Amino acid sequence: VLLYGYGGFSISIKPSFSISRVVWMQHYDGVYAVPNIRGGGEYGEEWHEAGIKLKKQNVFDDFQYAAKHLINTGYTSPDKIAIWGGSNGGLLTAACANQAPELFGCAVAAVGVLDMLRFHKFTIGYAWCSDYGNADENKDEFEALYKISPCHNVRDNVQYPAMLITTADHDDRVSPLHSFKYTAALQDIAGPENKKPLLARIEVKAGHGAGKPLSKQIEESADVFAFVAKNVGAEWRD
Repeated sequence: VLLYGYGGFSISIKPSFSISRVVWMQHYDGVYAVPNIRGGGEYGEEWHEAGIKLKKQNVFDDFQYAAKHLINTGYTSPDKIAIWGGSNGGLLTAACANQAPELFGCAVAAVGVLDMLRFHKFTIGYAWCSDYGNADENKDEFEALYKISPCHNVRDNVQYPAMLITTADHDDRVSPLHSFKYTAALQDIAGPENKKPLLARIEVKAGHGAGKPLSKQIEESADVFAFVAKNVGAEWRD
């Protein structure tokens, strides 16, 4: 199962076509699942506000319960679940991997916002305080952000799923420093005892994603799906 999520900024994740996801279903015999979690806009502003600032943990809880539902209803097992999200969705997948590593076999955090105490200091990060809060200006928001910040909550003495942290060296929306710091923390704290790989993929001469040449899109998709397939035991079928 490939479980995709976003959960932020009142953005609704609606049905859409993706050739790479067709490849996942057709050639890896995979299931693709998209839960509509709090923080998004699928059910109006109240739904959005139930997943921001001091309530941001609700977003991660919803995503983890979606994984549990897929397990409890017989679609899959924890070692066969890969989670994937980008930008705010990268925060989602990294936070969930920190909080419930036993639920997943693989996690891909793409161009994620991963240092929740300092995100507002870089590029256009201050604009995201509307959803995340500000650790410098509000004590309650600092405490809430500290609890969920992926960079500050990497755990030792647990087994993480296979992790792929992707970024680009010219990302001027979410600075690649987020991915660099989180990968370093993973490899330093969890890496020595972890049985599965904890890796970063850094695209060069590219940004946050919009406008990326087709050749780079294909290369990235091939790398990510190969990583996911390898680590959840999915085999290619013609």
